[in-house]
Amino acid sequence: MIKLIVGLGNPGQKYSKTRHNAGFLLLDELARIEGSEFSLQSRFLGCLAEVVTSAGKVYLLKPNTFMNRSGQSVSLVMKYFKILPEEVLVVHDELDFSIGSMKLKFSGGHGGHNGLRDIIAALSSKDFLRLRIGIDRPANAKLVADYVLSDFSKQDEGEFEGLVARFASKFLLLCSGEYQAVMNELNAQA
Repeated sequence: MIKLIVGLGNPGQKYSKTRHNAGFLLLDELARIEGSEFSLQSRFLGCLAEVVTSAGKVYLLKPNTFMNRSGQSVSLVMKYFKILPEEVLVVHDELDFSIGSMKLKFSGGHGGHNGLRDIIAALSSKDFLRLRIGIDRPANAKLVADYVLSDFSKQDEGEFEGLVARFASKFLLLCSGEYQAVMNELNAQA
């Protein structure tokens, strides 16, 4: 069962609509759909929301530590609520997938993603679920840093909204532990 969903991103208005904040954006919309609101929790170094499902409570976390230090916030929440790594889903941007696509996977390396790298180091484990959200890759590899910190285009926003709706429709199934069924469906649509 999933007990914690972490959206990766950077805090502040400057980054709010950027591609790198795909995790934050998905969690904002999920909280809205589920009738929950985020509140700043300084003891967790982030913003936390709570959703009650038929499978139990699920916490939504947006670390306030900037992407590269996300592990601090994640580990604090996990320790406080006694959550195991395999009960965590981390939602993050993925350069190697096209806009509007997403894939769910369990475990693995960080693939060069600094937010994942920090979470793996803080937890001393790579055994958690990841929802990788496609943001595309710029043609020029030297422009990656500027690209991920740029806003979604209007067309890309539409693709992203469709992705969020698809994920939200699988939220309860995922929370109840039906990972393989959700994985098969989401990954087939990628």
